Amino acid sequence: MKYIFYIFLFSLLPYINKAKIFEVGKDHLFVTIKSALSQINNGDTVYVYEGIYKEGNILLNKEVTFIGKNFPVLDGQKKYEILSVKASNTIVSGFKIEHSGYATLDDPGGIKVYNNRNVKIINNIFDDNFFGIYIQHSRNCIIKNNRIKAYGTEEQQIGNGIHCWKSDSLQIIGNIITGHRDGVYFEFVTNSVIWRNISTKNIRYGLHFMFSNDDSYITNVFKNNGAGVAVMFTKNVKMFNNTFEENWGDAAYGLFLKEISDSYILGNHFIKNTSGIHMEGTSRIKVEKNVFEANGWGMKIQASCMDNEIVSNNFVGNTFDISTNGSLVLNTFNGNYWDKYEGYDLDRNHIGDVPYHPLSLFSVIVDNNPPAMLLFRSFMVTLLDKSEKMMPSLTPDNFIDNSPLMHSLKL
Repeated sequence: MKYIFYIFLFSLLPYINKAKIFEVGKDHLFVTIKSALSQINNGDTVYVYEGIYKEGNILLNKEVTFIGKNFPVLDGQKKYEILSVKASNTIVSGFKIEHSGYATLDDPGGIKVYNNRNVKIINNIFDDNFFGIYIQHSRNCIIKNNRIKAYGTEEQQIGNGIHCWKSDSLQIIGNIITGHRDGVYFEFVTNSVIWRNISTKNIRYGLHFMFSNDDSYITNVFKNNGAGVAVMFTKNVKMFNNTFEENWGDAAYGLFLKEISDSYILGNHFIKNTSGIHMEGTSRIKVEKNVFEANGWGMKIQASCMDNEIVSNNFVGNTFDISTNGSLVLNTFNGNYWDKYEGYDLDRNHIGDVPYHPLSLFSVIVDNNPPAMLLFRSFMVTLLDKSEKMMPSLTPDNFIDNSPLMHSLKL
């Protein structure tokens, strides 16, 4: 039996260790990247050493490990899509990729992945590209620890930092994205995770979901973007432990939810946004153990929303905690902490003995007549709100938290 094993092993020797290493640089055999790529086979490795490489569009059409040493620069000269990945099981790491072409029809960028699987884009620097990383019709790809920066000033003149379309099982991890239209964009993307990214100072959204089901985004920071995060026409999304901060503007919010269902918002911090969460046409969303602090509105829940649960959250220092645009209330509030609550706790069970109506009359007036905000903090407005809480007439009776907490939760 031992001899049969050795015969089998020796028969495999011609196929073992066939993978080769190619080195590119001024002191190496290959001076240009394309000359090295023309010689490779599946499974080979290409090392590119420090320098500036202006070689137009570089095509990776074989399974290759493509590694930059000391961040060599791939310069698209404002003309080309810089790296086109058309092979599965490809790794791209350690490059500075800059100055891609700009076009609205074919969406060029720093790296575009076409119809492949198991592609890894790790530890690269993207600077001044139309799109940073573009993934289409791909599966099981990892985009990790990249720095992606652009200098867009108008939506129409810049693409997205990480753009993913009709893909599945992606991992977007630990990237820093700034200056694009949307930091991360998902359309028809399923079963994917966005984790530990920082998306800041993007023109439109820090993160934008469209028709993308069964995804999660966890422990990300979305700060000072045009309008925070938008999740639209989607179901089964998990939104855990993210920070939505300083997303200000006339139509800005930390998180915008439109026509989404069966999702879970847990452990997030909404700080200094025009609106912490804005909900339209949502159903069966659970909003639990979040902090709404120093926002214009903590939550705006439109009358088109139903069967949503808002439980065990902290509402602290918001101008208005809750607002709505109708009288029909099909959502429930339970066990939240409201810093504006003025009730008492005679049985000392840490739950207020008097139910709390978080919807103020003035917030309803402002929602319908924004210029009325000029009267904010006036004596008349205070009198209106106090009288409305004593004898509700314009605000819905069932817009109520029956178990308001006396002390904030430690979240």
